[in-house]
Amino acid sequence: MLRDVDEEALLAAFLPLLPRGDATLLPPGDDAAVVAAPDGRFVVTTDVLVEGRHFRRAWSGGRDVGHRAAVQNLADVAAMGARPTALVVALVAPADLPVAWVQDLARGLADACAPVGAGVVGGDLSGGDAVVVAVTAHGDLEGRAPVTRSGARPGDVVAHAGRRGWSAAGLALLGAGLGDADGGLVAAFLRPDAPLPAGPAAARAGATAMLDLSDGLLRDAGRLARASGVVLDLAEPREVFSADLDRLAAAAAAVGEDPVGWVLAGGEDHGLLATFPAGAALPAGFRPVGRVLPADGGPAVRVAGGPPPRGATGWDHFGTGEAAVPGGARPRR
Repeated sequence: MLRDVDEEALLAAFLPLLPRGDATLLPPGDDAAVVAAPDGRFVVTTDVLVEGRHFRRAWSGGRDVGHRAAVQNLADVAAMGARPTALVVALVAPADLPVAWVQDLARGLADACAPVGAGVVGGDLSGGDAVVVAVTAHGDLEGRAPVTRSGARPGDVVAHAGRRGWSAAGLALLGAGLGDADGGLVAAFLRPDAPLPAGPAAARAGATAMLDLSDGLLRDAGRLARASGVVLDLAEPREVFSADLDRLAAAAAAVGEDPVGWVLAGGEDHGLLATFPAGAALPAGFRPVGRVLPADGGPAVRVAGGPPPRGATGWDHFGTGEAAVPGGARPRR
């Protein structure tokens, strides 16, 4: 337990497990780390996971939480068209938390960072009543302009990279006390698999706008549409997301849900939604899922030319009960 060790001993237990990262010039050990920024600019973002709000220790081990905490920040960096380079992690933990849980948290951070060469270069520790993991991530634009939410123009193609609805389905299965045959959907909630290389690839391919889908396709598409002053007309989900819907069918039947709702409103798959000029070659991993239209005073997001389904709102941090966990579904008691 953390109450049985001092801070120096705890640091010694998990610091060797953290990844150094390709851009790290001075690793943890001093008052601050030093990370290379050869572009002369760096992308920075931060996010937080709160026990009981974003995860439950009954469902998630330390390695799961570390992986999720890293991915949700790495995906934001990738959505700007940047290559993730470094994470700074702050941990608040109760005194009865096992040291092994913190070591697993470090392993989960390393699991997510390793494929993109990012390092964990520092952070902070504090005691508290619940586990809170706060991550700040940095990225390198590698000489490119950042891809923002505000660049979509009428005539652009809307494209998506990654999974849709898997995390929401995994949450629904956990909330119902069920599993899935191969564990893939539950794993997609516990440890989301974001298409991180697709972000820089989209920037190189000329993406005009992009964002990370953390709160649901419809909610996040609306953010991009409003920032760009356009309409995103998404194609019929049963056509463009048919492979995802096939994968979700058994889980949906088990919990009595419509999998289309998971695809449209489910959060935390951390796929990327981007717009590209008409006729542009989409980079690997992206599929066309709609088109950009001029704003006309109607809904900013449409589905197959019409208004989106009622109730498919996505995740709202302040509009859901305290025991909720994001993913497009509310866990059952």
